[in-house]
Amino acid sequence: MCRRRCWRQRSSRGAEENDKNSEPGGTNPLDREGLGRSRGGLSTKVHIAADLRCRPVARVTTAGQRHDSLAFEAVLRDLKIPLTGGPPRRRPDRVLADKAYSSKKIRAHLRWRGIKATIPEPSTAKTGRTRRGSNGGRPPTFDPETYKQRNVVERAINKLRATRAVATRYDKREFIYQGTLDVATIKVWLRDPVKPHPRDTA
Repeated sequence: MCRRRCWRQRSSRGAEENDKNSEPGGTNPLDREGLGRSRGGLSTKVHIAADLRCRPVARVTTAGQRHDSLAFEAVLRDLKIPLTGGPPRRRPDRVLADKAYSSKKIRAHLRWRGIKATIPEPSTAKTGRTRRGSNGGRPPTFDPETYKQRNVVERAINKLRATRAVATRYDKREFIYQGTLDVATIKVWLRDPVKPHPRDTA
């Protein structure tokens, strides 16, 4: 299950960019620190993947104005599913995500890796396909019953936000904030550890 959550760093509302912070090539120092200007000031997006027990298994931070889908492949690359008695899995059986991840590029990437996708199609995409008629192609498969399980990622986000330092982000540097996220993730896993398989016990 993939989702992003936007946490804001306290700043003056509606503040404009400072030209002194601009660099050649269009790279802003704020972006390097996982900070970006969106409505309300400086903010950071945390994109996470969670398992069915509401435990984060991968995370990527981006600036607040970045679109959700830009971090999708990065989250999958960071994914490691713990297994007992073997190396972690790097490829999930299925991905559940919201409409923000419904793009041809993401669906093609999942097909290429052999991962099943349960992603709803936006109404605008449905309208456009209907308008094109037979040239619009087939609608992507979608199972609404399976999609109901996507609530676990929202619950995983709430568990991370229980750590106040994650919810507020007072950390100036991105690598420090990522460490804060790692500590919060460890706390979530310690409350619900991986249970050994009966065959692995004497």
